[in-house]
Amino acid sequence: MIGVLIVTHGSIGESLLASAKQILGNEPPLTATLGVSRNDDPDDLILRAKRLLKQLDTGEGVLVLTDIFGATPGNVIARLLEDGRIEGVSGLSLPMLLRVLASRKGSLSGAVKRALSGGTEGVVHMNADRCLDA
Repeated sequence: MIGVLIVTHGSIGESLLASAKQILGNEPPLTATLGVSRNDDPDDLILRAKRLLKQLDTGEGVLVLTDIFGATPGNVIARLLEDGRIEGVSGLSLPMLLRVLASRKGSLSGAVKRALSGGTEGVVHMNADRCLDA
């Protein structure tokens, strides 16, 4: 099973994971969060992330989801990425997280595709016509 590490500003990741647990009705295995605050030392964050990645990787890889590309959480993870073993996707949202957690058997590249599609398809312009048709 592919591990999932959520690295975000503050407690955003914890909140999204708690919401996903509520929706899915169970505790997703091989998941962890790492919250980043303004005062954190980047080198310490890298060490913490490395420990979490080691715990989550059972040989099938780890997908790291982060909130903003180019910000501290994403920059920390960018230093740990290894193609085919540790992959990252930014722009974390609840639809993205649910898509990933609902199907983690298979390839890491497949999990990346599911994350991207969950994030993209989760963005919907809501208007009266669309909401009445749903």
